[in-house]
Amino acid sequence: MSPDLRIRHLADGDWDALTALEAATYTPLGLSEDRAALRSRADASPATCFVAVRGDRLDGYLLALPYPPHTHPHLTRAEQRPFASRNLHLHDLVVAPPQRGRGLARLLLHRLTAAATARGYTQISLIAVGGSHPFWAARGFTTDPRAAAPGPDYGPDAVCMVRPLPPPAGHPGVRRPARHRPAAPHEVS
Repeated sequence: MSPDLRIRHLADGDWDALTALEAATYTPLGLSEDRAALRSRADASPATCFVAVRGDRLDGYLLALPYPPHTHPHLTRAEQRPFASRNLHLHDLVVAPPQRGRGLARLLLHRLTAAATARGYTQISLIAVGGSHPFWAARGFTTDPRAAAPGPDYGPDAVCMVRPLPPPAGHPGVRRPARHRPAAPHEVS
């Protein structure tokens, strides 16, 4: 990865490049959203929306928002209110075509996972579209059998997926690993 690459929170000045990248990626699939819908998802949770930039060029973005488990946003409608939920819905992860295959999606997902864990989310959900199910499965997501069907807006091969998150460090439910003590000569380990 290039040393001048930065991953940071989404800013107001990113919207023109973000919507252009979204349209170029999703219009051929019939899944493009308007700017108001995209913006409403980012406004619902600015702390879980990121961009990857190199200089003044936007190379990728990720939008995630709290959403009730086993449900998902309507693709063409703007969010009316944020939800109080321990499920974080990864709505969009897009990497510019020249940057694909270089680990940028992994870096964005890693940043999201760290932010989600630190904020106490218990899982990340998403809808795999456009044949991306294998990509997400390779990153630990599994089909969510309890999820509502995505519907035709998400395309014919859409799959609802989920990945649990570990509790944050220091959480009462997190146990420290036992220290290994070498066996004394008379003990069997």
